[in-house]
Amino acid sequence: MSEKQSVLERYPQYRMDIGIEIHVQLKTKSKIFCACSNEQTDQANIHICQICAGHPGVLPVLNKEVVNKAIKTGLATNCSITQKNTFARKHYFYPDLPKNYQTTQDNKPICTDGYIMIPLADGTEKKIRLIRIHMEEDAGKNIHAQGTDESFVDLNRTGTPLLEIVSHPDLHNADEVRAYLKTVRNIVVYIGASTGNMEEGSFRADTNISVRKVNDPHLGTRCELKNINSFKFISDAIEYEVERQIELLENGEKIIQQTRLWDTKNHETKPMRSKEEAADYRYFQDPDLPTIEISREWIERVQATMPELPQAKHKRLVSEGLTPDEATILIEDIPLADYYAQAREHTQSKSLINWVLREVVNCIKASKSCPATCAVLPEKLAQLVDMVDSGKISNRAAQEVFEIVAQTGQNPADIVKEKGLEQIGDTAELEKIAQEIVNAHPDKVAEFRSGKDKLFGFFVGQAMQKTKGKGNPQVINDLLKKLLS
Repeated sequence: MSEKQSVLERYPQYRMDIGIEIHVQLKTKSKIFCACSNEQTDQANIHICQICAGHPGVLPVLNKEVVNKAIKTGLATNCSITQKNTFARKHYFYPDLPKNYQTTQDNKPICTDGYIMIPLADGTEKKIRLIRIHMEEDAGKNIHAQGTDESFVDLNRTGTPLLEIVSHPDLHNADEVRAYLKTVRNIVVYIGASTGNMEEGSFRADTNISVRKVNDPHLGTRCELKNINSFKFISDAIEYEVERQIELLENGEKIIQQTRLWDTKNHETKPMRSKEEAADYRYFQDPDLPTIEISREWIERVQATMPELPQAKHKRLVSEGLTPDEATILIEDIPLADYYAQAREHTQSKSLINWVLREVVNCIKASKSCPATCAVLPEKLAQLVDMVDSGKISNRAAQEVFEIVAQTGQNPADIVKEKGLEQIGDTAELEKIAQEIVNAHPDKVAEFRSGKDKLFGFFVGQAMQKTKGKGNPQVINDLLKKLLS
């Protein structure tokens, strides 16, 4: 069955231009302007105070760790760090933002003019430019009751520290958008800025989409898709919205600039409100927050804490012998990558990655655990893999040993000894067994030598039977080929 055509394959005379605004909830102990806990909770309105609840006359105090994480994110995305920063008030009415304005950054964002490289399907990379990264506070959450007209407001999220990462419209299809979002998410998780949990809303994206004819030098009228929290939904929403805009243009209609929501049930975008411009927000500098001066020494201190970033790690893993796909799996799962790195300290076996991605991952899923609590410790897996590589035990025996280690945490070598699983690798002993089998079946030998190659499996099977499965298969194969030739 052929794959469904993308919208641009059906309308090759058009192109799409996509810019992304990513909102990243920062992983800090307290909120951005008060001492309230920044922990996720299911209990409504327990992490609030007079500041995040917007009481008159209260004074905000900036959380320094928010600035540290903003600088680190900027450095990780090749941005320039603004050394004199200010905050502004952005005015609009939301029932879940009691102050009726959001404290954010306007014309002096902390990070500007950055870029990231994203991987493309053909193995090349593409540069996506960043306009800015700025600090701001999150709004609360509206909860709409089912079956009634009631709505409730949970202010726990109000004042949660956010970074907004704004790109240029350098993305031109849904695959590039997915690659971009995954790349940014990996970066903020690796540097410890955010959990990146999309289901909890810690990483969410507003997608600005416009279409134009391929030869048109001017960008089209954009529409914003608001707060979509999964890579699949974003891809589906882009395909739908692009087709909606193209059909409007094909019918001679105009595209209205607006904010739209993705309806996951009906798989369509729906208008939410007209798209605001900067003038609608009436920005002005917040009088309660002083200018933040970021020294070169401060930037250098943050730079010194930078870990190996995802793309650098991917290139290193590939240079060490992993395939690009294997490396991708590891960089998108930090605990699993850490497990692999720890195991690799004890073995250089090329088959280690196969055991990690197959047996270890299956074990973790079955036990609903994580790599850090897996009973098969990295050093024990390395020991097991080396025993297979050296021919001490068979792959089949290794599977049995792995399951026992996963259940009991025992040492693999002890299990091999206790259960008598060690392979017979002595060439003289195996040659004697192979010669006995050849001597016992002269008719089969004659048939094999006459061209019935499939009979070779019969001789191997006889040898494995005589050794009770403990004979080294490679040695047995080599000896039988020699004796039957």
